[in-house]
Amino acid sequence: MNMTFLQGLLTNISSRTRQLSSALGTDKDSENHFTALKAACKGLMGRTGEASQILMAQQALAHYRALDEEEKLAFFQLLANDYAAEPADIHTAYAVYREREDNASLEKLFNACEPRRQTLLRRLNLCPGGTFDLVNMRADLLKFLRQSPELSALDSDFAHLFNSWFNRGFLMLESIDWNTPAAVLEKIIRYEAVHEIGDWHDLRRRLDPDDRRCYAFFHPATGDEPLIFVEVALCDGIPGNVQRILEHGEELPLEDADTAVFYSISNCQAGLKGVSFGNFLIKQVVQELSRELPQIKNFVTLSPVPGFADWLDEARKEAALSEELTAYLDTHESEELSSAAHKEFMRLASHYLVDVKHKSGQPLNPVARFHLGNGASLHRLNWRADTSSKGLKQAHGLMVNYLYQLNRIEQNHEAYSVNHTVVCASDIRRQANQASQYFETKTPAKA
Repeated sequence: MNMTFLQGLLTNISSRTRQLSSALGTDKDSENHFTALKAACKGLMGRTGEASQILMAQQALAHYRALDEEEKLAFFQLLANDYAAEPADIHTAYAVYREREDNASLEKLFNACEPRRQTLLRRLNLCPGGTFDLVNMRADLLKFLRQSPELSALDSDFAHLFNSWFNRGFLMLESIDWNTPAAVLEKIIRYEAVHEIGDWHDLRRRLDPDDRRCYAFFHPATGDEPLIFVEVALCDGIPGNVQRILEHGEELPLEDADTAVFYSISNCQAGLKGVSFGNFLIKQVVQELSRELPQIKNFVTLSPVPGFADWLDEARKEAALSEELTAYLDTHESEELSSAAHKEFMRLASHYLVDVKHKSGQPLNPVARFHLGNGASLHRLNWRADTSSKGLKQAHGLMVNYLYQLNRIEQNHEAYSVNHTVVCASDIRRQANQASQYFETKTPAKA
């Protein structure tokens, strides 16, 4: 069953359900969507047939979409408080388990501990389009977590369910090219998060030439909504400048390409934060390209270093930097630095990527955590590799090549997972060690 057929089937079911809802007079606007939503959720938790549950789920989600921000927060607080697990049921089930300690008692205890809101979310997911509505609902929830940390348990319930619903077995890898339906291409433009796609001509430069590839993961329940996508350039050698890739001058004959460069990876759905797609995507794309183009020997990224400039601003308060480097960091006017100032910059960048840690013990830089956790190694730092305003602002133009070596991915992943080891090239390790001269105390890190 291909994605197009499945998407059409789900669309047809959704349309027929809306027609039924309209015929029953149940899709009319409510003067109080919050009250109607509460009633629909209460009905969903009752004993009703599947057809009724589908209809009530559709009504509930329609009422949710009509809420304002204040009402959405109130709804999340309702789920967190009124749809939690029942303490009395947990105590009763635990007492039984202490007496018997068998599998049947354990199952009852497990069921008693599960918050009732997980059942509600599963039933909301029954209607066509429900999965994507719930993904958007969690995106709304994430916006409230900082001001309302008591909702973190509710967020954990979403994450628990999404990790099951979006596991690797349900994901479909699709190749995106210039002949892909326009509805999908428009989403690629909108969701590009690393290097903005200016217009359709810009998109065509990234998709149409033979030496360009794009791959995306889709899910049967979300139709033509991509979950994550990666843009790939086929090159002769490992590139160190993203503008040359984005501007894309002369097309490279495929027989001359020995390197596949992952230069942009974009997560598309904010509500799926924490659900792992990227590691599966990169590894499967490596396999696809290896089969199609066996002459490709290098699989690397050309990755941004978000947060480096902010970290360096703080580090400069306690590090004695040269006047030349200080002037560059403040203005970015010099395209070239002296050998000494260039080495100084690279030492600081190496120290940041190798030694500066998050409170979890992993590297502070989120892109480094992603690729090192996938089994890549920190291969090369590239000076002024992104001279766009965004690239200069977030990392003073610095970009990084992470190297995916097929015979070392699992070994690197194991070293990182167990000990948070940053596997890197020897020159980067040496430069990181040399950076200690700039700091009398531990360099600052962020939570």
